[in-house]
Amino acid sequence: MNLSEFTIKRTHKGLREKEFSCVELTREALKQARLANDKLNIFVTITSEEALEQAAKVDKKIQSGEEIGILEGIPCGIKDLINTKGVKSTCASKMLENFVPPYDATVVKKLRNAGMLMIGKTNLDEFACGASTEYSCFGPTKNPHNSEYVAGGSSGGSAAAVATNSCLYSLGTDTGGSIRQPASFCGVVGLKVTYGRVSRSGVTAMASSLDTIGPFAKNVRDIAFVLQNIAGRDNLDSTTPDVQVPDYVENLTGDIKGLKIGVPKEYMDENTDAEVKESIENALEKFEDAGAIIEQVSLPTTKYAVAVYYIVMPAELSANLARFDGIRFGRKPCEEGENPEDYYYNSRGEGFGDEIKRRIMMGTYVLSAGYYDAYYKKAQKVRTLIVRDFNKVFDKVDVIVGPTSPFPPFKIGEKKDDPLQMYLADALTVPASIAGLPALNVPCGKTKNGLPIGMQIIGPQFKEDLILNVGHAYESI
Repeated sequence: MNLSEFTIKRTHKGLREKEFSCVELTREALKQARLANDKLNIFVTITSEEALEQAAKVDKKIQSGEEIGILEGIPCGIKDLINTKGVKSTCASKMLENFVPPYDATVVKKLRNAGMLMIGKTNLDEFACGASTEYSCFGPTKNPHNSEYVAGGSSGGSAAAVATNSCLYSLGTDTGGSIRQPASFCGVVGLKVTYGRVSRSGVTAMASSLDTIGPFAKNVRDIAFVLQNIAGRDNLDSTTPDVQVPDYVENLTGDIKGLKIGVPKEYMDENTDAEVKESIENALEKFEDAGAIIEQVSLPTTKYAVAVYYIVMPAELSANLARFDGIRFGRKPCEEGENPEDYYYNSRGEGFGDEIKRRIMMGTYVLSAGYYDAYYKKAQKVRTLIVRDFNKVFDKVDVIVGPTSPFPPFKIGEKKDDPLQMYLADALTVPASIAGLPALNVPCGKTKNGLPIGMQIIGPQFKEDLILNVGHAYESI
């Protein structure tokens, strides 16, 4: 059984027509997951027993002649900061390395209702803070195309799981690029949804005004199948508006004739790698051939996006992680100390990694008395200008297309000790995050060294159906 040829649709057909059993499929996926994990460190936990139990239930249903849903019995991976009842959810941090949630996140609950078959929990940067999955207490996830390179982050494990055929889809989170960038680096499709399109309930918060949950898959149609099952209003998350969920799969017509595509000049300047630019230009030519209209546009506040993000995000992170003090949540320290201050110091000192400590200090600083107005308040004002930039551009064009990352995957260790260079990996993904917009990564080429290059398609709020169709059109071409 060659899982590299399998998509969700193909696998669903095979299960229904009894070409293979769900147990056979699951054993093959688990085998692939273990092999890939030994080499690339993709999973924090592999849930073999749970997966095989679910597979047996699916087989029993098929044998009895019952219909199965499109995701029923399809192997998947879940990022390890999304709560899974009875299965460890560590956030790749020593602070939570033995935490077993008593309940499922809403997205997991929805997928379980759809017949989810979870292969395992995937590796990530600690508490989703990073762009390379090097800041995990379990060690870095390596790139499936070349193990000397990073898989991207923070959802590197989820992207690599799909790229290695360990599962057919996975869930990740995207706060500033953590789905799109690893999808680009690993050569898979990844979707950042509109802020509020998918419930965040039961997902450990990083930056509450930016966090989103979305899928990775091998192609756009598979992304649409998953999104159909996880999108929508949730009473447990007040940031999910009552906006109708369209039929994402039915809307994949592939017709983009007359569609106006904006290409921001700021995304294709001298800071973007030459091979990346060439791949994007080739993709734009294909869009033109399919009848789309290409227009150059400008997003002048792009240059401020990273600065805004690295004020707003650490501020919100420092507030969200304040609960992890070894008393309310998190690990107890080895030595409790003589007073509460010692206890907190020891618990957080042992439980948090260097990057988390760095971001907490940055966040606490920009929220402190005397600096709030100078930094956080000003960043929020510039955030409004970034939103206005996008709104102006969407008055002229239907979607925006450009690179997902300004450069291809980099080597493990290359940027880890230089936080500023690591933060610049988010330069082209954070603008859409700041504006709360949906954005899709679609593979569009490779470097001369065989490393993947990704194209980012950005749409107006709640227009996931539009950007998915544009991505589908590109795949069809």
